[in-house]
Amino acid sequence: MKLTKDELTEKLIELENPKGRHTELISVYIPAGYDANSVQKQLEAEKSTAKNIKSTTTRNNVTDALDKIVRYLKGLKRTPDNGLAIFAGNTSKVEGVSDLQLWEIEPPQPLKIRLYRCDKEFVLEPLKTMLEADEVFGLLVMDRKEATIGILEGKRIEVLQKMTSGVPSKVRAGGQSSQRFHRITEGLTKEFYKRIAEEMKKIFFDMPKLKGILVGGPIPTKDEFLEGEYLATRLREKVIGRIDIGDTDESGLKEIVEKSRDILADQEIVYEKKILEKFFETLGEKPGLAFYKESDIRKALQYGAVEILIISKAFDKKIAKELTELAENIGSKIEIVSTETTEGEQFQNLSGIGALLRFKVQ
Repeated sequence: MKLTKDELTEKLIELENPKGRHTELISVYIPAGYDANSVQKQLEAEKSTAKNIKSTTTRNNVTDALDKIVRYLKGLKRTPDNGLAIFAGNTSKVEGVSDLQLWEIEPPQPLKIRLYRCDKEFVLEPLKTMLEADEVFGLLVMDRKEATIGILEGKRIEVLQKMTSGVPSKVRAGGQSSQRFHRITEGLTKEFYKRIAEEMKKIFFDMPKLKGILVGGPIPTKDEFLEGEYLATRLREKVIGRIDIGDTDESGLKEIVEKSRDILADQEIVYEKKILEKFFETLGEKPGLAFYKESDIRKALQYGAVEILIISKAFDKKIAKELTELAENIGSKIEIVSTETTEGEQFQNLSGIGALLRFKVQ
């Protein structure tokens, strides 16, 4: 059963708790499209290797966990669409007492890794990466001498390009007049701005996940760049923040992200507000294309009529899971909204679930 991101978060919290006394907790990852029978055969072979473990308790715990996974795989008709992560081991905190548990997870996105590991903890990183944001933010820190372009993806900051201008310092070469020196430096600065804009266009213009751009630097420089219309219109419209910072290297990228936490949080809130505004507007103006009662939503899902299924984070988890699975089967978009906005609270008070329809259902 495919998990939503919220459900996966809960599972990961649960899976972080068990700690083995020795390397006896088993993690198995089966990639999307991979034959689970091959993994079953590999684990059968691992049981033979486990016989060499010196500690009787550890040997028994590892063997029992492998047996449990193998039995589960034998009953599996096929590998789920997004692959499968399996975790098994003795989770008892009392020495000498066995509490053998198994978890199987079909993640919200396709698994690309094949892995078998026996350790003191379960290997959870491949699943944790799926909880990172589905969008990226472009980053630019600059002054007249250098610029660094990067991206923020989830919590990861990556440098994509470093550039220098060649603009000379304020000390003039011998004999140059102040005006002539100023013209030279201004010309070089404008050329540098153009190069930055061209590089940003190459990187960001066709980036499908780009949600916004943050620009940082000294007060006059970044404003000159943005107001001079060097950037392509589409990218200028994506600029969601101008941040005053001094560093223009990798540390500047980290600083701009730190100083933009409120802006980035607001982006999520704005997105949620837009979804709910559209829902309430449709409900008022075209009530036949927006449902909020569970029975009506289930009927619309059965007819394949749901374009967007909206679920509040505060809504009943079990029903939410059922509706999500029905929505996934008909290719509906699923939006999970918080109760942190006025609209989100209003939505939860209404019913906590809603659907925008592709067509009317009688």
